[in-house]
Amino acid sequence: MEMPLRYGCNPHQRFARLVIDDAAPLRVLNGAPGYINMLDALGAWQLARELKEATGLPGAASFKHVSPAGAAVAAPLNDAFRRSQMIPEGDLSPVATAYARARGGDRMCSFGDVAAVSDEVDADLARLITREVSDAVIGPGYAPEALELLRAKKSGSYLVIEIDPGYEPPQREDRDAFGFRLEQDRNTARIGPDIIKDVVSQRKDVPDDVIRTLIVATIALKYTQSNSIGLAYQGQVIGMGAGQQSRVHCTRLACGKAEKWLLQQHPKALGLRFREGLGRPERTNVVDQFLLWDELSEAERTATLAQLEEAPEPITPDERQEWVFGFDGICLSSDAFIPFRDTVDRASRTNVQYVLQAGGSLRDEDVTAAADQYGMVMIHSGMRWFLH
Repeated sequence: MEMPLRYGCNPHQRFARLVIDDAAPLRVLNGAPGYINMLDALGAWQLARELKEATGLPGAASFKHVSPAGAAVAAPLNDAFRRSQMIPEGDLSPVATAYARARGGDRMCSFGDVAAVSDEVDADLARLITREVSDAVIGPGYAPEALELLRAKKSGSYLVIEIDPGYEPPQREDRDAFGFRLEQDRNTARIGPDIIKDVVSQRKDVPDDVIRTLIVATIALKYTQSNSIGLAYQGQVIGMGAGQQSRVHCTRLACGKAEKWLLQQHPKALGLRFREGLGRPERTNVVDQFLLWDELSEAERTATLAQLEEAPEPITPDERQEWVFGFDGICLSSDAFIPFRDTVDRASRTNVQYVLQAGGSLRDEDVTAAADQYGMVMIHSGMRWFLH
């Protein structure tokens, strides 16, 4: 199978195509794919599918620039989450809640995403996607009403991809770099409850819902550019720190994003009164600025205030800490071992209570001692999940 693409990574890279040796396992049902669209779609599909295989629940991913902005399994949406994500009232199908949670893990980074789901795209999910700024969706099938809705998005140019859920690529994969070809075995290692086996901290209890959340976070890391740290809560990634050369920098990114996710549901954030006619992406940006209020310049504050009907009452540092520490069961997963205690120290400020890492660092004892100091559960999986 050969499919022409609009262009490569950049428009000046004019020649680009998709080549598959086997019988075509995917179809483009609408739109014209680009090179990055396909990279995101194929990565996102693998993540969503593996979430379903590991948990038995519909899985979803929101992919942007070859890493997940968010990932989640299906679960009912509570009122605070709906309001923070500007999702209308009403029942949603399980696959729709999975994507709402994946997209809602980081609304700013999901802007212009590729959506992927493990189950058939139904009308509920299609209606959610049509409201969002999104570039593409990939799934194993589409209900007729859903396909009709999606084909109308972006003036008819929205990219809709259908993939055979039974397709498995060859065991060996390769890539070209500067005229050289590199080959390796594909990463087929499965992530399930058996990775939660070596609890090295003084505290040992790992509830079933926490195991599921750690699995979700770790599967997301498997498809994230390394180094990476993921924070998750109740089966949903809420902060992903990707592609940093230092693990503590990944941790700072992930924890900062997670704190914003938690604080989006604070009464003061939910009570913001937006200027009439302000679109949902603009409202998302205003909320983000509001949550950074103490760090803003006067010019930034003025620009933010211009989009609100009245000046907000900022969330105080004490209120921020009290709110963040009101969430029980926040998990952190690392795609490799944690080399220094600084990652644990930073995670403690975001109320992380469960940490899963490969183990095997020269400073494992120091890192575990830090976890014990904060009353965390520290687990060694013995597995590394680098992706480059």
